[in-house]
Amino acid sequence: MSDDTQFGEWLAICNVKAAYCRLLDSKDWEGWAQLFTEDVEVDVRGSGGTLETGRKEFVASVRGSIETTKTCHQVHSPEITVDGDKASAIWDMQDRLIWDDGRTLTGYGHYHETYVKAEGRWQIAKQKLTRLIMEA
Repeated sequence: MSDDTQFGEWLAICNVKAAYCRLLDSKDWEGWAQLFTEDVEVDVRGSGGTLETGRKEFVASVRGSIETTKTCHQVHSPEITVDGDKASAIWDMQDRLIWDDGRTLTGYGHYHETYVKAEGRWQIAKQKLTRLIMEA
């Protein structure tokens, strides 16, 4: 893979993750769902969540827990490795959630992700959230 191609794939994956944050925080559930493979596996057990398998189930679970919650997700400093139509990434993350009842959460940690490219676009196939700090 040429350096230009490698950079293009790296940038495309960065754009997927940027859309992840924007679509989640704006509660665009249909758009957000399209960022994941049908059989996505998401593990947030390390921060009190669950292990979800399947795009439909995962999106429904997240939507059910934060539909009316004010959220802000930020990611930065990606470490991305591209190998053909597969890639892995680790993203530094911070999120802030404010529920209607006044509860809040600010978290800091990392997303560990596996991406696959199909029909010319990258999607998240596997995600694990590890939190280093949780302030509630």
